[in-house]
Amino acid sequence: MDNIILGTAGHIDHGKTSLVKALTGIETDRLKEEKERGITIELGFASLDLPSGQHIGIVDMPGHEKFVKNMVAGSSGIDVVTMVIAADEGVMPQTREHMEICNLMGISHGMIALTKTDLVDEDLLELALDDINDFVQGTFLEDKPIIPVSSATGQGLDEFTNTLEEICANLPERKFSSIFRLPVDRVFSMKGFGTVITGTLISGQVNVGDDIVVYPKKITSKVRGIQVHSSAVEKAGAGTRTAINFQGLDKESVFRGDVLSSPSTLIESYMVDAEFNYIASNAKPAKARTRIRFHSGTSEILGYMVLLDREELLPGDSAPVQFRLESPVCCIKDDRYVIRSYSPVKTIGGGTILNPASQKHKLHDQAVVQGLNDLMTGDNEKTISFFLSLQGYTGLSLTALRVMTNIADKKLMATLQKMLARQEIIQTDKDKQIYVHGKVFDGFREKALEKLAAYHGANPLKEGMPSQELKSKFQYVEDARFFNILFNRLEKEKAIVQDKSLIKLAGFEVALQVDQHEVKEKIMAIYKSNGLTPPFFRTICQDLDLDQKTAKDVLQMLIDEKAVVKTKDDLFFDAGSIAGLETRLIEFLKSNEKITTPEFKDMTGISRKFVIPLIEYFDSIHLTIRVGDHRQLRKKL
Repeated sequence: MDNIILGTAGHIDHGKTSLVKALTGIETDRLKEEKERGITIELGFASLDLPSGQHIGIVDMPGHEKFVKNMVAGSSGIDVVTMVIAADEGVMPQTREHMEICNLMGISHGMIALTKTDLVDEDLLELALDDINDFVQGTFLEDKPIIPVSSATGQGLDEFTNTLEEICANLPERKFSSIFRLPVDRVFSMKGFGTVITGTLISGQVNVGDDIVVYPKKITSKVRGIQVHSSAVEKAGAGTRTAINFQGLDKESVFRGDVLSSPSTLIESYMVDAEFNYIASNAKPAKARTRIRFHSGTSEILGYMVLLDREELLPGDSAPVQFRLESPVCCIKDDRYVIRSYSPVKTIGGGTILNPASQKHKLHDQAVVQGLNDLMTGDNEKTISFFLSLQGYTGLSLTALRVMTNIADKKLMATLQKMLARQEIIQTDKDKQIYVHGKVFDGFREKALEKLAAYHGANPLKEGMPSQELKSKFQYVEDARFFNILFNRLEKEKAIVQDKSLIKLAGFEVALQVDQHEVKEKIMAIYKSNGLTPPFFRTICQDLDLDQKTAKDVLQMLIDEKAVVKTKDDLFFDAGSIAGLETRLIEFLKSNEKITTPEFKDMTGISRKFVIPLIEYFDSIHLTIRVGDHRQLRKKL
């Protein structure tokens, strides 16, 4: 591995800080209170060059029980841990708690430093070694090297360094997300530099000049400079202790627990779903709604733990849970976390984030529980399918899927393409790269066809349903492109027919009953016989004693068939008469270039009651245009 972070863990006053100083020459206790009390309160940082030239960062974590939350913050991003145990005291309460936290955070590589060997004789040293061997049974440090050292005399420091180098040389490559994230552990101001933020860069890369957002507040700033292990660099990658100074960023607006990332990347959420391991040392079962302290990255947030598939959880067991938090958190899938009890404060469990931006679940919802269990399998297709199924018609963007799934970019794109080819998912927006689950789309398809069928049943004489009216039946779907994709697919499947603004089921034909056919003939005869001077439609209905709904349906059918032309409310004309008048008007305008309303009245020989609607009709179809008090052709014919 190129970038390695070593963390020191262990009980208070067991020599963690002294060991770091003996190895590096760096005093990590920087606070006045730390020096006065002789204990580590805040996280300390140093760096070490191994004999091979490998450069590693060191996070010195506090051992006092009151500062375990700071230890948890420091454990984020650690590759190797040195469990420090003093020979004169052996395994102590915080030794055990730190071990539990390391296990919960997924740390699996390390060694034991048996410190203060200069203070004990051979017999006590043997007893301490026996104590340690019993302690590490069943942990990630079982069978790992135990190096006796003395920071005071220098005994064992070379062996420690050589052993550390061997461990680092055999570390597997870490699985890094491509998303830049740096959980903030320190914020301070430096004269000439401005606000400086430090932390372990846990994924992605940052460059000088990048725009960076402080989450969850969404404060944007620009990277002014970067340091890695006290050296200025142009960029920093995952696994490094990094200090970044920013342009125009107020120190008072950033706190430990915030996360630096790229713009429009992370998702803030008050709820996360997780795999929770309830450690075996707990004295009693965890209840269905337990008050907790949620530790992720460098943050500590109060909230509740909700058991999703049971009423209580026994010590040593695991279960899918939902954390409902009092402040928003910004995680990605597979992040590790630690849970401490609300009061008294004690580490009770932790595990892996499964859904970093969840919604409130019903208890004992088998579909949700099964979906969360599937997320633990590492099946990329099941992971994508689960998250899209939760989002319904809105779907998820590619950016959101990167956070939700934590699948490497190339694998994510390849998996999406496979699922698109099988139509298991649908891309509804190519520009924003938004995807919707295929089953959601299929359900929408069936509902749309049902509504079309219902419309035809209620309106048997109408050629089709206006597309806007159909869209209005799904007000919860806001993206017009969603409808366009649906309608085009249905047309390709020959399930529907689209005609401009109308949609109908394939095979639907207007079928008049005998009495409706007679009504149609009578209405059409009246319009044909009256030409350019028809009666109002309401008058026709009264004269023929027609049912209003039947008459309107028949009239709409005549309009759809283009046998009748509508000019204004309640006034309709025979289409053949309108066509004849249009020809005459065009000929007049070609000869005279313009026509006034009185001239139009003289040309038609009809009353003003019909003249105004007709001349305005020709304006509406863009045949003529009004200029002052006359009309002329809109374009040359």
